[in-house]
Amino acid sequence: MYPGAIAKDRPDHPAYIMGSTGQVVTYRELDDESNRIAQLFWDAGLREGDHIAFMMENHPRFLQIAWAAQRAGLYYTAISWRLTPSEVEYIVNDCGAKAFITTHARRDVASQVLDKLPEAKVRLMIDGVVDGYDPFEERIAQYPAEPIPEEREGADMLYSSGTTGQPKGVKPKLPGVAAGDFPGGVLMLFQGLFGADQDTVYLSPAPLYHAAPLRFTMAVHRLGGTAVIMEHFDPVECLALIERYKVTHAQFVPTMFVRMLKLPEEERARYDVSSLKVAIHAAAPCPVPVKEQMIEWWGPIIHEYYAGTEGNGFVYCNSEDWLAHKGTVGKPLLGALHILDEEGNELPPRQEGTIYFESAADFEYHNDPEKTKASRTEQGWSTLGDVGYVDEDGFLYLTDRKAYMIISGGVNIYPQEAENVLTVHPKVLDVAVIGVPNDEMGEEVKAIVQPMDMADAGPDLERELIDYCKQHLASYKCPRSVDFREELPRHPTGKLYKRLLRDEYWEGHQTRIGN
Repeated sequence: MYPGAIAKDRPDHPAYIMGSTGQVVTYRELDDESNRIAQLFWDAGLREGDHIAFMMENHPRFLQIAWAAQRAGLYYTAISWRLTPSEVEYIVNDCGAKAFITTHARRDVASQVLDKLPEAKVRLMIDGVVDGYDPFEERIAQYPAEPIPEEREGADMLYSSGTTGQPKGVKPKLPGVAAGDFPGGVLMLFQGLFGADQDTVYLSPAPLYHAAPLRFTMAVHRLGGTAVIMEHFDPVECLALIERYKVTHAQFVPTMFVRMLKLPEEERARYDVSSLKVAIHAAAPCPVPVKEQMIEWWGPIIHEYYAGTEGNGFVYCNSEDWLAHKGTVGKPLLGALHILDEEGNELPPRQEGTIYFESAADFEYHNDPEKTKASRTEQGWSTLGDVGYVDEDGFLYLTDRKAYMIISGGVNIYPQEAENVLTVHPKVLDVAVIGVPNDEMGEEVKAIVQPMDMADAGPDLERELIDYCKQHLASYKCPRSVDFREELPRHPTGKLYKRLLRDEYWEGHQTRIGN
């Protein structure tokens, strides 16, 4: 299904609602506007397999553009509006976009990249224009709200967040079928695993340019349900929206759980979240105490999965299984798991190694055959670069990103352990643990903390946090020092830009950590 089919049966049903304004976009409007945009692409000569890119905030037009490309057989790349001009230029040119769409709110970056996008002949701006861009609203108004002559299924081609180096474009194969004839894996999971249907009200609190929010929201539209789109995550507003729209399904990252849990008890109790049937989380490991508290608060409706934009595997865990195997991300539903050492040997249970999936999924890193090759073994198994182990029951546990491992005096230390401990300290709002240069040991462990109150930052809190960590972990895994920041460079999807933090401390040193 796709919005055109839903619009015939439920034209006035809300396809999505913008959280902060309450603006409702019906299925008729989504169908009409995505048709007009697809007509513009068609008129510009774009055909199946061609590419568009767009950089915008969680805007009412975002999903209309995505659906226009999806029904026109195009690849579409949604770009983070937080990126620098050089990063945006790289992605637009790397993906070969023939059209680039942005908003007036992003005009500063849009102006700086204007003359550096030779392939993007179509350049549109929403909510106003600057030199070099055509007004989006006027351009699409010239086209009929009718399907293009050849509607085909397109696909997203999203770029990794670049937390460990240059972003990579993950390019799937196009389905090669008529629009509406390809349900896709996310839709089948959403239906079969999480019970989504046409009555689903799905809260999407994260940026839509990220894979999970975009794909799950579009899956809602294939079912005929309603998505509630938060422009920015706020813990109080999130709870209020769940109550106001009787949200049935929602998806979060662990940092959002942390921010909700750190609200005053009376604030949390003020909102009725009983409509929630399913609360999904992914994107980053969730500290055990955080998940325990969420299950206690919301009940056994918490579901977790581990997967990547690459779609090479899918590991899942419900609340019951998690409570019996605390810390796990679950068992594979798609792909067989293999834990391998540096030489490619399979490891037994409880031994940490690189996580590989054996599956039929076929993907490539666009314009980067070396990265594509490096992600696979001789058998064709593929990895996302994560480290973990399986227990005797086959449940997977994530340890960390391979690139984040700290080697201190020849000992491997995974900073996620210390981060999980420090995250739940009452005076900590956010934390990153990294390895910094040490002349004797090679690296030493450092915590970079965003305190709940910057007035607490100082030697006393530093000692308190180090001592607290040592109460829960072996001392060698704990930070030897703590630096305080007003904010950490965290991606809105919940991932830390540890690369940026490491670069600060390693400047002028020979780092062992590559990109």
